[in-house]
Amino acid sequence: MSRDLGLRLTVAAVGIPFGFAVVWAGGPWLAVFATLLALLGTEEVLHLARSGGQRPFGWIALPASALLVLAAWFAGTYVAWAPLAVLIILLAAASSLLASVFLRRMEEGPLPAIGSTLLAILYAGAPFAFAVFLRDHPAGDWTAPGWDGVFLLVFALTVTWLGDSAAYFGGRAMGRRKLLPAVSPKKTVEGALSGLVGASAGAALMVAFLLPVWGSGLTLSVTGGAILGALLGMAAQVGDLAESLLKREAGVKDSGRILPGHGGVLDRFVGVLFSLRLT
Repeated sequence: MSRDLGLRLTVAAVGIPFGFAVVWAGGPWLAVFATLLALLGTEEVLHLARSGGQRPFGWIALPASALLVLAAWFAGTYVAWAPLAVLIILLAAASSLLASVFLRRMEEGPLPAIGSTLLAILYAGAPFAFAVFLRDHPAGDWTAPGWDGVFLLVFALTVTWLGDSAAYFGGRAMGRRKLLPAVSPKKTVEGALSGLVGASAGAALMVAFLLPVWGSGLTLSVTGGAILGALLGMAAQVGDLAESLLKREAGVKDSGRILPGHGGVLDRFVGVLFSLRLT
């Protein structure tokens, strides 16, 4: 366990500064990095599906996920992106249906193949588009590099990871009662509550000390920040449980191995994927 914790801390020590640098740069740097994460996350969902005996269409899911993120950067606003996103998803659904009709036999599970293909796109691809929108939020002129444009995205990422860390250490120190043992045997009620407290406290501190400096054009009370932090922490925990369910069905411990001590992109970012939707 101590070796695993050491690996987690080492990866975090390298990854967090790099991530903040990409967020600070924004623009094409963030778009490309978010697209890469979307592709890795989508492939991990496809891997879980294959491990569970399904045969998703990776050649449909991977381009669709990448296009959703790149379209967010190209469109610039959510209003302009939404029709493009709907078109991409509809084309992916239609392509999956056609591929099932002409490339698969009935006994090869066409419905699970279509379902897992679309799940990979919506679960791991689409949320990274919201990272682009948060970085370029219209509350200020935030398209240029600089801290003035990063508060919302940094807020979502930091609050989620603070809640995750608080849940991890709180569960290890105080965990007694199982939360949902049928879904995730190791998660405890005490760990979940610690995570909510950590996310709420972290959000309140960010609103109190960083919002006045970085949050140009935004207004939020400390109490409101604490409530939003608790909601983000709750969304992240639901996402974590959802991934645990998928991994249990697939019979794997981690979604991938790209991040030593953390597992895959989904293992590290699954809470963020859900909190980005909420933010």
